[in-house]
Amino acid sequence: MNSHWNPYRSRTLSRRELLRMSGAGFGALALQALLGEEARAAESPLAVKTPHFEPRAKRVIFLFMHGGPSQVDTFDYKPLLQRDHGKPLPFERPKVVSSVTYNLLKSPWAFKQYGESGMWVSELFPETAKRVDDLCFIKSMWGSNSRHGGALLEMHTGSDTFVRPSMGSWVTYGLGSENQSMPGYITICPTQSHGGANNYGSAFLPAPYAGTPVGAVGIKARDAKIPYIANDRTPAAIQRMELDLVQEMNREQLASTGADAALEGRIESFELAFRMQAEAPGLQDISGETEATRKLYGLDDRVTEDFGLQCLMARRLSEKGVRFVQVSHTYKWDQHADLLRDHSQNAREVDRPIAGLLTDLKARGLLEDTLVVWGGEFGRTPTAQGSDGRDHNPEAFTYWLAGGGVKAGLQYGATDDYGYYSVENKVHFHDLHATILHLLGLDHKRLTYRYAGRDFRLTDVHGEVVTGIFA
Repeated sequence: MNSHWNPYRSRTLSRRELLRMSGAGFGALALQALLGEEARAAESPLAVKTPHFEPRAKRVIFLFMHGGPSQVDTFDYKPLLQRDHGKPLPFERPKVVSSVTYNLLKSPWAFKQYGESGMWVSELFPETAKRVDDLCFIKSMWGSNSRHGGALLEMHTGSDTFVRPSMGSWVTYGLGSENQSMPGYITICPTQSHGGANNYGSAFLPAPYAGTPVGAVGIKARDAKIPYIANDRTPAAIQRMELDLVQEMNREQLASTGADAALEGRIESFELAFRMQAEAPGLQDISGETEATRKLYGLDDRVTEDFGLQCLMARRLSEKGVRFVQVSHTYKWDQHADLLRDHSQNAREVDRPIAGLLTDLKARGLLEDTLVVWGGEFGRTPTAQGSDGRDHNPEAFTYWLAGGGVKAGLQYGATDDYGYYSVENKVHFHDLHATILHLLGLDHKRLTYRYAGRDFRLTDVHGEVVTGIFA
């Protein structure tokens, strides 16, 4: 009996044939995994959201000078303060922290005009002075609290008395993040005093909108890393299977108990942590930065390298789509005494890195839609405290902004002849918050969250957009 070929008859396949015939299947598996990741990211609270109107900026870098830099020694030049040094203040002082301040104290630093805009800058900031034509100065800032703790909370959250979501949390709540593999809000080496984590917390907003701290005060920037971000022992596919099992149990628990903010936040944090493994290690590795870039940020100088690395990381994170990045020069500007010594040291540490950040952002085309904000929690008195110090002063201080749709080379508002009170076009923290949100395409009155029967917002029931600084 003749045998005939049977198509169903088994035969041995070579390795090459097996790979050729099953290659499409491997591709399908990879595609399925990719689509699954995209679907999970799209469901994330940090998914990109549509702003209320056309934004001028897409992201924020906040350079926080903790302690309260002196406006009359940095960017608010007062000739009469120089002239009347040692004389009594010719008007009533506001209530401040300490009971005793003395006569007028001139600035120990000389001021000069810089750039085409002719902005006055003290010799404390020679490098930043070269960038004044990119800056928009608000000379008439004021706040409601003269204590560090209350002032920090007011600046960061809009409230100096209640626990409220931070500014960065509101921004990410309103816009989401452009990078689904990283947190939307990162704070580098944040303070652990004067409100601590409340300054970058999400309060009653969902947990994914909280700031993610990288390092803390007292930790060198080079050691400020996202911990446990790499797992070299378990393949990603196995990790995904393990996580899916855990998440299935978490969601079953959520379905049985109902709304649970803590559990929902944990579910989201697990997903984000898994995705971060592919993104964060590369972002934290600066070995690919050129020597010129390192020098630009001051990484070649032990005085500037720490804050310079923070600023460089802020650029790298912003460039990769992190919506809100804060870097902190932590609690160094509180000069009740030794003003000459300590303000000089503080400025040396931050001046070159700040100028480097502005230069780098502009060269990369990022400054146009990145809003850079510089400032502290309040200013200082033009009167002396002791022989060589200044007290807290929430009545007047300077902020500057750059990029992100603000008018470059502008001075907005003014203080009195000695720099004690903001007197012209006064800008409260509520107004600053409203303005930052507006630049990002968000109406501060519409960006609300219902909690405990009330619609809350960053600006509470206050805030006016400072349209006079818009380009």
